[in-house]
This record gives sequence, C-alpha cells and structure tokens, in this order.
Amino acid sequence: MRDALNQVKKELGGDAVIMSNKKTSEGIEIVAAYDQANPEPVNVPSFQIPKKAQAEKGSNANYRQVQSTHQTATKSQQVASEGKSVPSLSEIIGDSGPDSLRELLEKQNADSTQTSNDNSFTNRPVKSTNEEVASSSAINDIRNELNSLRNVLQFQVSGLIKQERQRANPLHGYLTSRLTEMGISHHIANEIVSYTPEDADERQSWLFLLKLLANRIQTTGNAILAEKGVVALVGPTGTGKTTTIAKLAARAAQKYGAEHVAMVTIDSYRIAAYEQLATYGKIIGCNVKKAQNAEELSDILYQLRNKRLVLIDTAGFGQRDSRLIKQLDTLNQHSCANIKKYVVIQANAQYKVLEHTLDAFKAIDLQGCILTKLDESYSLGEALSVAIEHKLAVSYLTDGQRVPEDIKVADAKFLISAAAKLYKKYGLIHTAKSEQKHPAMAI
Repeated sequence: MRDALNQVKKELGGDAVIMSNKKTSEGIEIVAAYDQANPEPVNVPSFQIPKKAQAEKGSNANYRQVQSTHQTATKSQQVASEGKSVPSLSEIIGDSGPDSLRELLEKQNADSTQTSNDNSFTNRPVKSTNEEVASSSAINDIRNELNSLRNVLQFQVSGLIKQERQRANPLHGYLTSRLTEMGISHHIANEIVSYTPEDADERQSWLFLLKLLANRIQTTGNAILAEKGVVALVGPTGTGKTTTIAKLAARAAQKYGAEHVAMVTIDSYRIAAYEQLATYGKIIGCNVKKAQNAEELSDILYQLRNKRLVLIDTAGFGQRDSRLIKQLDTLNQHSCANIKKYVVIQANAQYKVLEHTLDAFKAIDLQGCILTKLDESYSLGEALSVAIEHKLAVSYLTDGQRVPEDIKVADAKFLISAAAKLYKKYGLIHTAKSEQKHPAMAI
C-alpha cells in the first residue's frame, strides 16, 4: 500500500489522495484524485447507484449524497486515466470529508442509527401519574404478601423445630409445655428444662423444675418495715397502691407505734385520693399529709424527718400517660431524701401489660415489687416470669381488701407452690387423656 501511495504521488503529485482500492484478477485497482487550483469543466456520465445501496439508505437525502459521492469517484477515475483536470476535492466532498466511499456510507449509517435512537427516546410515552401510583401500590401489595409468607414460614419452621425437639426428647417437650401452660414464659421454660437430669423420671423432673424456678425468684424479706426511711409506692392505676400503703402503715404502727408512722399522698388527680388515705390514717392513728408539687413534698419530708417510716402514695397513671414522667421526675428530684421506690403490679395482669409497666418505670431505681390481687388470679406464671426476667425482687403479696390482714412477706417457695396449685386447679393440663398418660405429673 505504501508503494501504491508513492506511485500515486509520483504520477499525480503530492496533493493526490487515494479514494478507494479493490482487488481484481489483474492486481489491485486504486482510484486516486488530486486538487487543482483552476479546474476545467469535465463531462461526467450519469451513474446509476446500485439497488443494494438504495435498500440500505432510508431517505432521499442519503440517496442524493451517495449519488454525488459515486459521481465524484467516477470523475476521479476518468481523470486518472485520461489525465484531465478535476474539480477541487474540498469542493466536492468538503474539507473534512471521509477518505473513501465506504467510510462515508458507514458514517451515514451511524448517524441514521443515532437519529433513530434519539427519535425513539423522544417519542417514548411517559407514564401517567395514575400508572405510577398503581405500580407503587402493586409493589406494596407484593411486599406485604411476601412479608406474610415469610411470617407463615417462620411460624411453620418454629413449629417443626419444636416438634423435632419433642421427638428427640419427649419428656423435655412435655415439661416445657406444662411450664408455659402455667404462665411461665417460653424463654425461661426452655432454659430451665435444659437442666433437667437425664436419669430423672417425670415426677422428679417436674419437682426439679419447680425448685429451679424458686431459686430464680428474688425476694427482699420484710425490708420496708424492718428498715427506717421513706418509701414510695408507684404503679399503674387500679393496682391497689393506696390499700397496700394502708396495710403497711398499719403493720408498722403495730410494731413501732402509730406516732412513728406517717403517710403522704402526691395524688392530686384522683378524686378523694387524700380523703381515702386520711380515713385510713384516722383508723391507724398516724399523720397524713398532702403534697401538691415537688416543693411541698420537700417541705413535708423535712417535717417528717424524725418518723421511722414515711409512706408516699403516688397517682396511678397508664404506661403511656405523659404525666407519669412528671411524677417520676418529682420523685427523682428528692434523691437527697433517699426515697426507696417499689412498683405495685397486679398478679392477674397479662404478660405484655406487666412487661410494659416495668419498662415505663425503668427511669427510676426500683428496690422491688409488690404483687397484689393474688386472690383474683388464675395464674401466677406471668408475674413471676416478668420479675425473673427483669431481675426484680418481690417484696410483699396481697390477697384481699382487709387491712392489715391481707398482706404477707413474699417467699419464693410459697409463690411457686401457689402457682402450681393455681395451674392444677385452673390450668388446661392438655387433656384428660394426657393426664392419664402421665399420672406421675399430678401435683
């Protein structure tokens, strides 16, 4: 090719340009042209563009450009063979035109393709707002359905795991089922059942589990009455705080004398809250005070600083009541008085209710809890589970309205025994057939 270029430049001059080349039977045919300052007019015969080229080009403009290019190539070929002058190359194909017909056609194809793509993008329909909303709604429906399927699969898998455990160790599965029916949480039940001795029979295993539960329960003993100081009872409404305070005050008056005991209420929301406590105070013979705010409470506690036991009755709020935070802040402001806080929870409440109650009172330092309404409970497992999981000591138990008879110091063995008796009396021990199948499990 270099030799051909040198030969063209030698024949036509240094400005000559190779337009095209192709192989023939006699060798390589080269079409070249050169630029001339004053070209002479040349008669160019008509040239019919091939049909194949017409099929490849889709517009009349492209056809005219291809025809002009081929006429230029024919004209250059005649000049090369006859030695006649040709028009300026820059005038024929432009200063930046392609070096060959093939490159020109390829460039035109590329431009046509790009134009077609641009037009297709421009003419692409835009989704309407309704279609977008419908698409988003469909995606949300699919997502919700997938979440539902996942929950179902998780439930089925957990059930299969439970069944597999029961098949692997039927006794463990049976004991776990009984503990959960007694109200013990699944977490605690699965944990303590794993400690069951392998060589123990059914009754021995059951008694072993009850003993483990008793060991997990913390108690404070008779701490409130035994220790001198200020004690506040907190808790949701309806748990029996006021009655419990009256019972504790009566017990303290019997032990130390009524003149050494005082009761204070900061419940300014409930109607006749002070009057109810004052009535108990008259019966017991001890002082009763009322504080409207933190400043009054501080003054009252200073006045009662020589009392052996000061019991503070608080207002009962729901776990989500914003006033609960205000009341807890009032108690926290008097940390200098070393107020001991005990939460009062009812034993017949649901597990989740007890959970949320203790979560709501995490803002203050609790010394323990008092379980009330044991006489109204059909199960104690829920309350015991919450106390164990929160590592909260149980202080006192109440099982009636009588003052001061219906209150006792909490004992772990008594609590487990009471829970087992309630389970035996009210719990569903699978079925009568299950009871006959496992007679040794009868408590």
